Amino acid sequence: MSEADAATSVNVAEKLGFKDGDLIQEFGYDDDVDFDLRDDIEDLTGSELLDEDDHDVVDAVIFWWRDGDGDLVDALVDSLTTLTEGGVVWVLTPKSGRPGYVSPSDIQDAAPTAGLHCTTSAGVSKDWSATRLVTRKNK
Repeated sequence: MSEADAATSVNVAEKLGFKDGDLIQEFGYDDDVDFDLRDDIEDLTGSELLDEDDHDVVDAVIFWWRDGDGDLVDALVDSLTTLTEGGVVWVLTPKSGRPGYVSPSDIQDAAPTAGLHCTTSAGVSKDWSATRLVTRKNK
């Protein structure tokens, strides 16, 4: 990987709001995930991604989600069990035209039921898009 590529991909991890010292839990890992993005998140935060079985309190969750993976609402609710107050969930889905593509409206429909709301979306690689979800503030 060239230095320009490395700088670009680390910027993606930074653009997602991750920083040194963050603990990030990963759900939906499979052999189709973006390994460069995973490496860049680990390099930026200084620690390995935690898996679905870890019970540490985390600053953020990355969630690889594909069409056919099951019930998104249930999965999102499960991902919140270790998320710190004010933490962020990034749902990463295959881009349009890729196998497993998930419509953004599916995420927008599922988020409120799980107690979340969508804030932004971003392309994070040639194959994956990311949607940022945050917990609703109870007033």
